[in-house]
Amino acid sequence: MSRMKVTKLNCVKIRRTIYLLSIIVILAGAVGAILLFNNLYKNNTTKGVSYLYIPSNSQLNDLIDSLNSCKRVININTFNRAATIERFKNNVKPGRYKIVEGMNNRTLVRMFKLGLQTPLNLTISGNIRNLERLAAIISSRIESDSLSVLNILNDKKLSDSLGFDAFSFPGMFIQNTYQIYWTTKPRDLILRLHREYNIFWNEDRRNQAMQIGLTPKEVTTLASIVNQESNLNQEHPIIAGVYINRIKNGIPLQADPTIKFALNDPTIKRILYKHLEINSPYNTYKNRGLPPGPIVLPSPDVIDSVLNYSKHNYLYFCAKPSLDGSHSFASTLQQHNRNARAYHNAIRGLK
Repeated sequence: MSRMKVTKLNCVKIRRTIYLLSIIVILAGAVGAILLFNNLYKNNTTKGVSYLYIPSNSQLNDLIDSLNSCKRVININTFNRAATIERFKNNVKPGRYKIVEGMNNRTLVRMFKLGLQTPLNLTISGNIRNLERLAAIISSRIESDSLSVLNILNDKKLSDSLGFDAFSFPGMFIQNTYQIYWTTKPRDLILRLHREYNIFWNEDRRNQAMQIGLTPKEVTTLASIVNQESNLNQEHPIIAGVYINRIKNGIPLQADPTIKFALNDPTIKRILYKHLEINSPYNTYKNRGLPPGPIVLPSPDVIDSVLNYSKHNYLYFCAKPSLDGSHSFASTLQQHNRNARAYHNAIRGLK
């Protein structure tokens, strides 16, 4: 065989080898692309919507355990590979994460890596009579426990810096629904709620309070009493007017809800003379004027009822004999006594 024929044969073999290697490289690239797609971009979550809570100081293994427990990830192995590709090791951000159908691993990894958590609603409402109850409500919506929240609520330096003392501080919390993050720190949340307080107490409301001779804190305290006196919204401005008339005339408020608060017993059905002997700044039978702070967190509507109280001459009120929760109002003690007798007769008639 001539040297030229050998050379041509070798060239053919080389071309075939290159061709085969090219095919292998292309196939390997295709397989790699498919694997990369499966690891990063293929849907990897089941149907439905759920929320995953990742505590502070969690590691990648903790996150994977949580994902396994919630059973929302179809293939945890591809998630692991995606985490490696995205260089997601132990930089897990704590938070409340929303997992929905159709999320791929890349979306999941970046969500946890960047801390793209979903906010939630904190609703402050109901008969909140003390900071312990408020701490329980707040802690149910954030990572910190109720004791940590309560410690912040009882921080005198913090309340002083916000312009409140221990008695008036509960009145800073306006009943409403607030959007927050699960990882919000208690102190940061208190500062946020103080800003919400200032938003609520805008210039118009502050001017209204000034016109009736009360500060915003005093309006809140009075509203807390009105809030406990009646469940009928239409009566709130009238009852507020009764108490404002008493304040202007130097008459003790004699508000039964303040006695229940002083006794720390909201279940008392009827205030007796022995109850009125308690020594407390909240005893509005012994002390003139308003108590030093709210006895419950009043709703914004009741606060506005105080600011827009009904102007009348009433100084007294008691439950109506109809026993439907409404009240009879009176300008004189004689008239009030008649109303009270009618109510007590109705009560005795039930026995």
